[in-house]
Amino acid sequence: MTDVSIEPIRRLLIANRGEIARRIIRTAHEMGIATVAVYADGDVGAPFVVEADAAIALNGKTSAETYLDIGKILEACRRSGADAVHPGYGFLSENATFAKAVVEAGLRWVGPSPAAIGQMGDKLAAKRLIQEAEVPTLPAIELTPDADLEAAADEIGYPVLVKAAAGGGGRGMRIVETADQLPAAVEGARREAGAAFGDDTLFLERWLVASRHVEIQILGDKYGNLVHLFERECSIQRRHQKIIEEAPSPAVDEELRRAMGGAAVSAAQRIGYSSAGTVEFLLAGREFFFLEVNTRLQVEHPVTEAITGLDLVREQLRIAQGEALGYGQDDLSFSGHAIEARIYAEDPVRNFLPSPGTVDVWRPAADGLARFDSGVESGSEVSVEFDPMIAKVIAHAPTRREAAARLARALERTSLQGLRHNRDFLVATLREPAFLAGDTTTDFIERIDPARARDLSAEDLADAVTAAVMCAQAIRRASAKVLHGFPSGWRNSVMPPERTTFKVGDGRAAHEVAVSYRSRRDGTFAMTIGEAERTVAAYSAGEGGADLEIDGRRVQFAVAGSGDRWFVHGADYDVELVELPRLPLPEQYEIKGGLTAPMPGNVLATHIAEGDAVAEGQLLLVLEAMKMQHRITAPFDGTVKEVHVAEGQQVDNGALLVLLEESEPSGEEPR
Repeated sequence: MTDVSIEPIRRLLIANRGEIARRIIRTAHEMGIATVAVYADGDVGAPFVVEADAAIALNGKTSAETYLDIGKILEACRRSGADAVHPGYGFLSENATFAKAVVEAGLRWVGPSPAAIGQMGDKLAAKRLIQEAEVPTLPAIELTPDADLEAAADEIGYPVLVKAAAGGGGRGMRIVETADQLPAAVEGARREAGAAFGDDTLFLERWLVASRHVEIQILGDKYGNLVHLFERECSIQRRHQKIIEEAPSPAVDEELRRAMGGAAVSAAQRIGYSSAGTVEFLLAGREFFFLEVNTRLQVEHPVTEAITGLDLVREQLRIAQGEALGYGQDDLSFSGHAIEARIYAEDPVRNFLPSPGTVDVWRPAADGLARFDSGVESGSEVSVEFDPMIAKVIAHAPTRREAAARLARALERTSLQGLRHNRDFLVATLREPAFLAGDTTTDFIERIDPARARDLSAEDLADAVTAAVMCAQAIRRASAKVLHGFPSGWRNSVMPPERTTFKVGDGRAAHEVAVSYRSRRDGTFAMTIGEAERTVAAYSAGEGGADLEIDGRRVQFAVAGSGDRWFVHGADYDVELVELPRLPLPEQYEIKGGLTAPMPGNVLATHIAEGDAVAEGQLLLVLEAMKMQHRITAPFDGTVKEVHVAEGQQVDNGALLVLLEESEPSGEEPR
């Protein structure tokens, strides 16, 4: 007998972009559901647009003009004939007004009810509701326009967390340790929250310095059935944004799991929750405190999928179609351990500053060590307009230590080149003894300070240069229009060796590597790199890579060339080499006292004018890029000679912002 209460979804519009859009498309297609993508101008060629069955342009560039525009999304639904909307995470996923508009348009909303979203969307209101369910919470005070900031902070006790009531993903959040930091933190958080969420309401919350961020995955249907799918730990964070997540938590035993899971289900029952969601807690010892309910799919949902065997997007779609869960809490169990690492376009050496640009090479490890959920391919652009996440990499293994090893190796085996990223930092973190011991509190990065970058050894660099040279000469030989059948480098007399020079690194770390090489009659090459000589035999070399024997060592490389740039991936490292021209180019000069943009962005505010005297550390201007705000401060005491930008201006990476003249020493003897 057919269940008439089930309404199959036939065409699903995904109101999102990038990695999560591709993730939803994959499961929808497996379920026989057609998909519709929507896209901003800069995403027209993105993988998620190509992979969807249809795609509708939103005719705009920024988030506000596209993925946050409810009217445009609903019009795309009408034009495409979609009968359901999946919001993914971020953007409008926790916007009750959007969810209500979708339902009122006669479409299925893949998520909890608009009422539940509204109740949990205001984090202060959510705290009050959860307290009624007798779930412990941290003290919090709303920052109304007439609130006494210092009195509120004193009442809670330092350190305090300034937090956006409608926030998420680390945006609109600041830790404040002393009263003098409070006004600037509130101003910055309010501005960031308004830009990211359209709501600048803030509150103060007690901040636990050495705690764990542990969340419970919940899942409910429209018939009142609710379960939890155990916990995830997400304590490895920077800027309050998670970068490594795992399931289960190394700090949670079965007794604590039952207590936290029960509290999460109680909270969900209180609001009549359906679909997938997450109840987040801070865990200190064996005490846990409610943080918030995320009424959507989480970025880190794959680790729960890995240990439970459930596809959470499939469960969301089943529930939206009117299906019952079909299982209870006692039917659920988990197996093994899963860890996820988020690869971001950012520079860990420069305090994780966003680093947008072109992904020249994206080649995920192909040896089955991990699952890759990415929003990019080689040639994709990581734009300043959106979040800088490139991919999520997930490893599952019988034990936590093995999962960490598999994930670290999968990251090392992945080639990602063309922009700065945090891949090597993730590997270092996964191999830290403190991480492997489960010592993973939210202050882990500041306290343990894993290596921010991988130092390339002299031998690794020489090998990479060798691979680039061998591929370059093979490509030139293959494309030669004369003497095509002669071996590379063949001469009928003794001639000088071939010579070339590569530049490695940039900025102050840039240096040159000189190479000379000559082919021998036995088919090998005599090569000199710097002062070191080596013998090289090529089993294969050319487009795509090289299989070489270097002084009796058999090594393989993936190699990609783009003009004078060579991207080499070795056994566990990436390196970009720039082949220098034979004649030097005119040198660029550096403007003394000039402050330049550390990344492309928009000038949100300027706080100085020409002629102003400034002190070291004083705020000069604020840049926004990739949904985050960045303060440009004075590096020394001095005078503003020139201001080259204005509020609202878009600037490129390296653009001159401000010219300062350093103050002369006073000449007075220190007292």
